[in-house]
Amino acid sequence: MTSSETLVSSSVRAADRRRWFALAIVMTAAFMDLVDVTIVNIAIPSIQKDAGASFSQIQWITAGYALAFAAGLITGGRLGDIHGRKRLFLLGIGGFTLASALCGFAVNPEMLVVSRILQGAMAAMMVPQVLSIVHATFPAHERGKVFGLFGAIVGLGAVSGPLLGALLTEWNLFGLEWRPIFLINLPVGVAALLLGSRFITESKAPRALKLDLVGVALVTLGLLMLLYPLTRGRELGWPLWGYASMAGALVVFAVLVAYERRKAARDGSPLVELSLFRVKSFAAGIAVQTVFGVALGVFFLVWTLYMQIGLGWSPLRAGLTGVPFSLAVSVAAGMSVQKLVPRFGRKVLQAGALLMAAGVLLYIWESGRYGLHITPWQMALPLVVMGVGMGLIVAPLTDAVLSGVPREHAGSASGLINTVQQMGNALGLGLVSVVFFGVIGDRLTPAQVGPAFVDAFQHALWWVAAVLGVIFVLMAALPGRPAQHVEGAADAEGADGPGGEGLASGARERELVG
Repeated sequence: MTSSETLVSSSVRAADRRRWFALAIVMTAAFMDLVDVTIVNIAIPSIQKDAGASFSQIQWITAGYALAFAAGLITGGRLGDIHGRKRLFLLGIGGFTLASALCGFAVNPEMLVVSRILQGAMAAMMVPQVLSIVHATFPAHERGKVFGLFGAIVGLGAVSGPLLGALLTEWNLFGLEWRPIFLINLPVGVAALLLGSRFITESKAPRALKLDLVGVALVTLGLLMLLYPLTRGRELGWPLWGYASMAGALVVFAVLVAYERRKAARDGSPLVELSLFRVKSFAAGIAVQTVFGVALGVFFLVWTLYMQIGLGWSPLRAGLTGVPFSLAVSVAAGMSVQKLVPRFGRKVLQAGALLMAAGVLLYIWESGRYGLHITPWQMALPLVVMGVGMGLIVAPLTDAVLSGVPREHAGSASGLINTVQQMGNALGLGLVSVVFFGVIGDRLTPAQVGPAFVDAFQHALWWVAAVLGVIFVLMAALPGRPAQHVEGAADAEGADGPGGEGLASGARERELVG
């Protein structure tokens, strides 16, 4: 081997190490976001007791984050395309860390709600860049492996959040009660900020784009008009203006589509890249992501309230109860993309929806049979079935949605994926007012609280099962096989084939991300 060949080989190895370091950093940020959602859910009863938060404020501690997250994700993704994904990622993670500090030092429920909204807005800058950086850094034949890792991180975040939240709440470190659940983000955020500035390679759209401010305003307005009445409706007695606002949101979204179509024709810089919806895998996947977010939004909040308020369990006991579910998600997600989807395609996701629904129905039966005397061991079977089902959906779905997306629209597509899931999540959290709190009496004696919460939990789970049925039907529109696997096979063949085509392909990848 000549010295020039040795030099090229060592530089390729260095670039390869650098991108895997970058992957570890952005995955850490994604993990931090996932933990933050689940860690808050498990600590909500403690926040209610210590801070004196009302049921409405409890919903806003979770829904406010989800709403700000959903409203800003498309904008965050597009800003990454325009100004650089690394730059927006670092800005987002810095802001997220600062907002976490404000949450940890909140002096009343109102300050906590506002800080959570700020935290959601900063996450909206950070999170879209994760998938964008992956999409821009890794060639197609490696993305399946990366999304498999991403699915495993989802499961790990799901298991770590409740456990960590339970332990930190139980330990009451320095007499801070629930506050360490937010303050723990500070060292992680600072480390990710420092390492990200060193190892993440900057990437952006190959042609100059402009931020569509009118599109930003329309997206934000439409989401607020839809989600605010859902979250506050029950508390305010479902006023007429709430229904008018939700109906008006549909009009705003119709105006957004018409405007974005004209914007794309005029200067090619729309906020929402409508051409993406002509990609069948993307359009179908977006619909599934939205409805899936609704199911998750309802389930996780009512599950926490059921265990801690209805059954009277401690945060630690509730957190440990979720371990089988989270482990099942992590294992199934890690297997699904690499082992199952290449062989069985769309059927894997459909099997996941059916398994989740079966787990929910089993949970309803067990909750009704054992009532207030149900144990964590009795919950293990339905939770494992649900976890395996969720794991078969989360990682392959992201893979399927992004499989046919052009590289220059990676940020916009990533923002849309996260937006619709968070919009669905916020919609689900808003529906908790109807499907859970709506069947609980306003004035309950201590003896009535447990049975009322058990009944409300079962009622909410019937809704979750129905939504999962809708998801199964929508999945029929997904492609039988993700295009990415076909493209990946071609890339891999090119890498091994004669003529150095694989090396040229790798050079083009590095050129695009450099």
